[in-house]
Amino acid sequence: MSIFRKTARSSSETLALKRVGETVRNRLQQDAGVYRLPVDNLEIFGVARFFSEAECSRLITIVDSVARPSPTYKGTDATGRTSYSGDVDPNDPFIIMLQRRIDDLMGIDPAFGETIQGQRYQPGQEFRGHYDHFLPSQHFWDAEQRRGGQRSWTAMAYLNAVEEGGTTDFTRLPLSIPPQPGALLIWNNMKPDGTPNPNAMHAGMPVVRGVKYVLTKWYRARPWC
Repeated sequence: MSIFRKTARSSSETLALKRVGETVRNRLQQDAGVYRLPVDNLEIFGVARFFSEAECSRLITIVDSVARPSPTYKGTDATGRTSYSGDVDPNDPFIIMLQRRIDDLMGIDPAFGETIQGQRYQPGQEFRGHYDHFLPSQHFWDAEQRRGGQRSWTAMAYLNAVEEGGTTDFTRLPLSIPPQPGALLIWNNMKPDGTPNPNAMHAGMPVVRGVKYVLTKWYRARPWC
């Protein structure tokens, strides 16, 4: 592909990411049940008790059924990801219902969303500092461009309380969030102009006692396939 075509595609994707950012930002800011966390240089929102206790219990059972050693784009445990994870069944009516609630909350076309992934962290397990968005220098960049492009927003739900540890830390900001059952976190991996935000780097800190369960859903710049 020529440099001109790559540049044009990059500019188009940046505009798409900017539009997605504006859509979600406006939607969340108008929702009285959504709270914007008071940090600079990162758009991050929270919703308390987004999932009920019964829904969390059912989701924990589902996560246990699909959990395998977590892969990364560099291979299992290649970047300090020592948890267990797995994609849930996107055709399960219960999962479809939950996905629709997340999509409706954010105002994003469901076609832009990846399949929900469940994660389980046992004592000592973690996911060291990383970005959810992709970098053009990564070997899988071109492949991801063909299947929806850059990741825009992340929605992550806590399913249980953790006895000790397991916080989500945004490593470039003074922000550490403890697991809160049923709570949903939503953050923009891009800056308002549609370019990657370095302050979106985050880590799943090691669990010290107990087990941590979360669900994560990522959204793309274009329909995901």
